[in-house]
Amino acid sequence: MKASCGGGPSPWVERWLRVIPHGGQVLDLACGGGRHVVLLRAHGFRVLAVDRDTAAVAEFAAREAEPGTEVATHDLENGPWPFSGRTFAGVVVTNYLWRPLLPVVVGSVAPGGVLVYETFRCGHERFGRPTNKDFLLQPGELLDAVDGELDVLGFEDGPDGDPPAAMRQRICAQRPGVFHCAQGSLDGDARGPDTPPRR
Repeated sequence: MKASCGGGPSPWVERWLRVIPHGGQVLDLACGGGRHVVLLRAHGFRVLAVDRDTAAVAEFAAREAEPGTEVATHDLENGPWPFSGRTFAGVVVTNYLWRPLLPVVVGSVAPGGVLVYETFRCGHERFGRPTNKDFLLQPGELLDAVDGELDVLGFEDGPDGDPPAAMRQRICAQRPGVFHCAQGSLDGDARGPDTPPRR
C-alpha cells in the first residue's frame, strides 16, 4: 500500500534528489498515491508516474498550474513493459518489488541518469507486511541488480529505525556517461546539450 499525495516522501529519495540530472524526465515506478511525484515536481523535475491505479496522481496532475506530470496506468506485472526504447534521467522505486522487472528498470536509466530504489528485505516479515518472500529482497540483491551497469553512490541494507520497525534495502546508483536533456523522449534520442547533475 502506498501513501497518498499527502503522505511524506521517503528520506532516502529526498537525500538523493540532488544527483538526478535536471532537464530529462523521472520515472516514478509503482507510484501509488503520488508522494514522490509531488516531491519531484516541487524540485522542478518532469515526472512520468506509472501504476495500475493512478487516480490520485491524475487528480494531482490535473490541479497543477503548469504541465510536467505524465500519468500512465499500467499493470506492470501482467503485460509488456510500456516504456520500451525510453530512458530516464531518474528512476524512483519505493516499496515495490517485481523481480522480472529489475533488469528492465536498471536498463531504463539513461547515461548519467540515476536509480533511487528502496523496498523491504527478508526479515521484514516479523514486523508486518509484506511477508511473502517474493516481495522481499535478499541481502545485497539491489547491488547484484546494478552490478556491471550502474555505479553505486549509496547503499543501505538492514534494520530501519531505532528501535527497528522494518527491514529495508536501499540503493542510489548512476549510469556512467553524460546526461543529455533530450533523453526520455519516446524514441530514446540522446541528442541535446549536456545537463550536469544538480548539486
